[in-house]
Amino acid sequence: MQTDQTRLLALALLEIRTLLADYLGSDVNAPMSVRIAAHMAYALHNEAEAAYNNAEFQIDHASLKIAAIDQILSVTDGAALLSRFDVEAKVIPDSAQSG
Repeated sequence: MQTDQTRLLALALLEIRTLLADYLGSDVNAPMSVRIAAHMAYALHNEAEAAYNNAEFQIDHASLKIAAIDQILSVTDGAALLSRFDVEAKVIPDSAQSG
């Protein structure tokens, strides 16, 4: 069971994802920081929903989604976030990106 603190943070991330939805994609006219935030929120919205609903999620799947942001936007912010969490970023095979 998730704590109230975890559930509130998860709900906030879901709201952030909704607010930043217009900034998703590889060809968006917005500051890179906004685009990265939009992609991080989108990458983790399923996990946030799981946490809000007191369910578990796979940390390795979430890590792969975060790592994919770097490939989509040609940045290193996903890897930097994962290294701060002490998780090694893995490169997603090309075949996994299209699914």
